[in-house]
Amino acid sequence: MTTRTHRTDRPHRIAIAPSGFKESLSAARVAEAIAAGVRRVAPDAELDLIPLVDGGEGTAEALALAGGGRLVPVTATGPVGDPVPTHFALLDGAGAPPGPLTAVVEMAAVAGLALVPPDRRHPGATTTYGVGELIRAALDAGARRVLVGCGDSGTSDGGAGALQALGARLADRHGRGLRAGGGALHELEHIDPSGLDPRLADAELLVACNPYNVLCGKRGVARVFGPQKGATPAEVELLSAGLERLAAVLTRDLAPLFARPAGVPVDLRTSPGTGASGGLGAGLAAVGARLLPRYDVLLDGLDLDARLARADFVITAEGALDHQTVRGKIPAEVARRAHASGVPVLVLAGTIGPGAQDVRAVGVDAYSAILPAPMTLVEAIGRSGELLADATERAMRIMALGTRLAPIAPLAA
Repeated sequence: MTTRTHRTDRPHRIAIAPSGFKESLSAARVAEAIAAGVRRVAPDAELDLIPLVDGGEGTAEALALAGGGRLVPVTATGPVGDPVPTHFALLDGAGAPPGPLTAVVEMAAVAGLALVPPDRRHPGATTTYGVGELIRAALDAGARRVLVGCGDSGTSDGGAGALQALGARLADRHGRGLRAGGGALHELEHIDPSGLDPRLADAELLVACNPYNVLCGKRGVARVFGPQKGATPAEVELLSAGLERLAAVLTRDLAPLFARPAGVPVDLRTSPGTGASGGLGAGLAAVGARLLPRYDVLLDGLDLDARLARADFVITAEGALDHQTVRGKIPAEVARRAHASGVPVLVLAGTIGPGAQDVRAVGVDAYSAILPAPMTLVEAIGRSGELLADATERAMRIMALGTRLAPIAPLAA
């Protein structure tokens, strides 16, 4: 890490590089709220707003804007089986990547937790069927490269639903088609690939995922994320057993048909990213998808490292700061990159949970919660923009005590 020298002969340069707040604010709106708080204290600061996505909510829209593309509206099957209005992006503008037409499928837009009503949050029953429908819609639109963003999922079916939508038939030992949801996977006996969309063989399927997430084992996705999606301890074990079974059958019946000639076989149980979005990574890897570290894909073209290095300090944010933050969440990635250039980092979070202190090891210098007083989740979500701007102002004024940041605007009456 290099050492930065503080300058006082020009306005401060502040990079604002947050993630979105799930079920509340998009990354762009979070960045705007933070900027509003900064301007109350340092109205002349040079602000560089860099809203970031991790494959979850808002990914398709963000990449469409960055790549000069457009959103294509679609109606598809939602996580509880009902039709939902959704979309995918086509990157066909001036900023689109070279090569074949690229589509972005955001799994959260069709199978995300936000689409599961609170009283139906049962990951044993939710499905990724709509993800497969979006992939087919993207292929129908002429895309031959499909990037699937993983994050904010409300499912734990190992991508079984997506495979069914793409034409695979999953059956139990009696030959009956498997019902939807991860709760049925322990009954899986055979996968018939004969009905798979033939265009998959020629398409480039890329999955932007968190490499820390694996399908099976002690850190398997059902055990780590199942409780957050509504699973009881008994259901977690059932889901884990089902995903073990799915990995075995995928490896036997499907993966050999899509093996890359010069590639290294993917261990669908434990390879990095196989647990992404409730195991969607494993299901898509079985039909030839490449599982890629999400930031290597999603931050491409943003020139993020250079923009962070130009800043005097960085503000990032996420909904919850806890032990999972260091396992590939946006604040940890931003801090790691800023730390390499000696730029200090502040994290603002909706809540601060156990293990939050671990973020200091990846380059976070300070963190703060945005809630000024106890309140209900509904109220916090409804006021999140206001609370974030206020929290930013408080943090800036505290920093000003030590840094003599100028000019300082007077407190509002």
